[in-house]
Amino acid sequence: MNIGDRVRLLRAKEQGVVSRFLPGNMIEIEIEDGFRIPVLRSELVPVSPVESERLLKNNPYEPQKTVTPSAPAILASQGIYLAFVPVNDREYTLHLINNTDWEFPYALGEESAGASGGVQFHGLHAGVLKARSQQKMNDLYAHAKFENWPTFVVQGLWFRAGKSSLRVPLVKRFKARAATFFKNKTTIPVLNQPGFQTQLDADSAPDQQAPPSAGKPVAAKPHVVRPEDLKAEMLKPKTEQSGLSVEKPSSVIDLHIEELLPSGPGKRTPADLLKLQLDTFEKTLENAIANGMHDITFIHGVGSGALRTELHKRLSRHPNVRFFEDAQKQKFGYGATKITIK
Repeated sequence: MNIGDRVRLLRAKEQGVVSRFLPGNMIEIEIEDGFRIPVLRSELVPVSPVESERLLKNNPYEPQKTVTPSAPAILASQGIYLAFVPVNDREYTLHLINNTDWEFPYALGEESAGASGGVQFHGLHAGVLKARSQQKMNDLYAHAKFENWPTFVVQGLWFRAGKSSLRVPLVKRFKARAATFFKNKTTIPVLNQPGFQTQLDADSAPDQQAPPSAGKPVAAKPHVVRPEDLKAEMLKPKTEQSGLSVEKPSSVIDLHIEELLPSGPGKRTPADLLKLQLDTFEKTLENAIANGMHDITFIHGVGSGALRTELHKRLSRHPNVRFFEDAQKQKFGYGATKITIK
């Protein structure tokens, strides 16, 4: 079993893609909507190539496209985007969007400073985006490490069957700037999800043709993150950055489903319920931090341990958490975690 393999749960209906190997014989898999959960290796089985082909229509990890009627005329010649979609208030997934009527063979990579002072290139993904489709990358980019995000490099060609103009290959570099990145939240084309995006082909004419003597395409200069812009963004109030509520929560929060959904879970799957618990945890913790609380306790129960494991994983890398520990066993048993906030 390797990263990228499709797997399914033995005791549930969820399927996903292996995204990371965790300690303790645990594997992290990514299910629908980019949500990741830890699962015991013994609870997973690989999806065979034949089964994978039969389920291709329902597979959320392949480029999704909207079926459009064939037409001899090109309707849209511009619309290549890099998009960052929030998974929560601290992490983003990267997508390459083709909202044109051309096919777009591409290569995507990152540029970063090397140890010797030069520039290193790291390839991320390559493939062909059909018209009106998108490709999601497996990497998560952390909000807290925004200043260390690399320069993204996209190289692409244009293809359309039949007669069409010869277009100059697209080579574009993009470096996110704090002053503008967080102000332009919008609905991402094709995905129809909220996020942040930059259009890569906005400055090229749709009917631009490659001159006969054209050599290598001239690469656009990367955008630069200015220190003063980043500092100004970091000093903004938390409510201005994320729009989260700052209502002061209780010092003890119960994450049991019967507390969160008093009328019952309805038709929600186990993955849906776990996502609800984690979203509640994230929002409540951020509200506690915004209100200057010293500590807060979350009751997660014992169960299979999946919720506790995920909470502790997120707390271990949270920049505003001083430490966390099992809450008073006399009061909560082994099913609660107390968090001390910086």
